[in-house]
Amino acid sequence: MSGKEDSSPDAATALKEQITPKEGESKSNTESKSENTTQETEKKSEENVQTPTTTPTESTQESTTQPPEAATATTSTTGSSPGGSGGGSTSDMAGEKIEFKVVYNKKKFDIIFGCEETVGALKAHLQDVIGVPSTMQKVMIKGLAKDEMTLKKLGVAKGSKIMVVGSTLNDVLEVTKKPTPQQLKEEEVAESAKESLSQQKQHKKVLEKGPPEDVMPGIKNVKEALPPCPISGMVNKTGGKVRLTFKLELDQLWVGTKERTQKIPLNSIKTVVSEPIEGHEEYSMVALQLGPTEASRYWIYWVPNQYVEAIKEAILGKWQLF
Repeated sequence: MSGKEDSSPDAATALKEQITPKEGESKSNTESKSENTTQETEKKSEENVQTPTTTPTESTQESTTQPPEAATATTSTTGSSPGGSGGGSTSDMAGEKIEFKVVYNKKKFDIIFGCEETVGALKAHLQDVIGVPSTMQKVMIKGLAKDEMTLKKLGVAKGSKIMVVGSTLNDVLEVTKKPTPQQLKEEEVAESAKESLSQQKQHKKVLEKGPPEDVMPGIKNVKEALPPCPISGMVNKTGGKVRLTFKLELDQLWVGTKERTQKIPLNSIKTVVSEPIEGHEEYSMVALQLGPTEASRYWIYWVPNQYVEAIKEAILGKWQLF
């Protein structure tokens, strides 16, 4: 009896151990399963990270490499929606056009131009329209308009009239070709200066008559002192006979004609001009300048050439000849 009772509990215990797993084994199996699950999760996560997402990357690259012009164009397109609450972009507002008339040289021109544009820009535009260089234009809008002013500020509106004055290049060239009266006069004086005195019209009239019959003999290329007697046989501008008498003791020169004798103080004679007569170089024409201008010159013709330097020395003094 006792042997059966002892074996029974052991059998039950053994059976229980077989059915119920040991505590250490259960924990080991659980940890193993948990570890396997974690590894699978990490593996999937790594696969998801490594897999390239084509669409977002390409989009990012395109937006990064997009040129500024394209970006600006995109912004402008999206920003200006016709009929939207914004009423258009700033550039559209600045480019508002107005139609007005430009009057130049009694002709009218229909112009369409931006109201925010300056007068300077309008001149550049009109250059090809009216044929006047922009730098030579004057735009009149309630007076002379300055280049930096805008048409809007100046009150230019639809139907306004703007006056433009100026000369074309052809006009300028024509004016430069035609000498002014002053230029003609200057040219005439310059030409007279080049021309010998004997060939000038005012002297030629007198010289064409030839030397007077009672003229004193002349010698060219010779210098002589003043003669003790008056120098005679000469004529003046009107053809009247002239004689010169030097009164050095009185410091005077007496110019005698048929009508009268003029006593001239030597110090009142400003200068003496002379030139040999062409074809008769033994004689000279001499001018005594009695006033401040050339108009006051008293001309004497057929002066014997050998006395010319002595006449100058007596009147002006030797030191003034150099």
